[in-house]
Amino acid sequence: MYALGIDTSNYATSLAVYDGKAGSVCLMEKQFLPVRQGALGLRQSDAVFHHTQALPKMLTKLNEQFPLTQIDVVGVSAKPRPQEDSYMPCFLAGVSAARAFCLAKGIVCVETTHQQGHITAALYAAGRQDLYDGRALLFHVSGGTTELLLCNRLQVEACVGHSEDLYAGQAVDRLGVKLGFGFPAGEQVSLLAAKCTEQVNPKISMDGQNCHFSGLENQCVRLLETGKSPEYAAKYCLTAIAKTLCAMLENARQRFPGLPCVCAGGVMSSGLIADYMQKRYPDLAFVPGKFSSDNAAGVAILACREARYAR
Repeated sequence: MYALGIDTSNYATSLAVYDGKAGSVCLMEKQFLPVRQGALGLRQSDAVFHHTQALPKMLTKLNEQFPLTQIDVVGVSAKPRPQEDSYMPCFLAGVSAARAFCLAKGIVCVETTHQQGHITAALYAAGRQDLYDGRALLFHVSGGTTELLLCNRLQVEACVGHSEDLYAGQAVDRLGVKLGFGFPAGEQVSLLAAKCTEQVNPKISMDGQNCHFSGLENQCVRLLETGKSPEYAAKYCLTAIAKTLCAMLENARQRFPGLPCVCAGGVMSSGLIADYMQKRYPDLAFVPGKFSSDNAAGVAILACREARYAR
């Protein structure tokens, strides 16, 4: 069984093909949405336009590598999270393409969520397919969310910690754009931080199991205004995020001892954050960058699993 996954987030248009027999993702295509220099993101109407432009070209390119006539089921991210009130227009572009493809071919269209796709891709890439049918803690940390989730059988059982204001990825992107980088700026900020040899000891803000990042943005601005180097500010920002996530995990493990934890989302692609956290929690599993940031791999896997159960 071959499954096609489609994900149209506010950052990227992505496609993936999952080989159910081999249990592997055999193809992935991704194209980041264009953001003008100095901007901190896209309006939803612009995101929908760019997805609508990108999908036909990307499907054509994918078909050159893998005949889409072999696809047995299609999965698509229909909304951000598995909640009734969860909605973003950008996902409509993917849903339209998926439904049209399935109607033309007479196959099943499985609608899931962007977050569940992240969860599944993270467990797959971390080599923890054993957790598809078990419980685990999972960090989903990006420009659109900062949450520590309790997952059970690839479903979100509960959110056990989250940011109450700015998301971690927003703090990184805002610093990066201020430093002159394009959006999203995570990769450039990480490269800059790696050049800093000074020690940093950032302040963090916790509210029980939850956190705040709006103060971090202000701290980084003040550092630059008082003469600290961009490298120092970048390292301070990423270290503060890592320190905060460790505090969230410590709280969660007191409540749910013994559960494994997997780290996913674009922010978790930072080597500095991974090194900081793994020194304190060596058992953490970090997902490789192409599976950690927005991608359709998990969506394809979920579609394949649901189609199998339906047979």
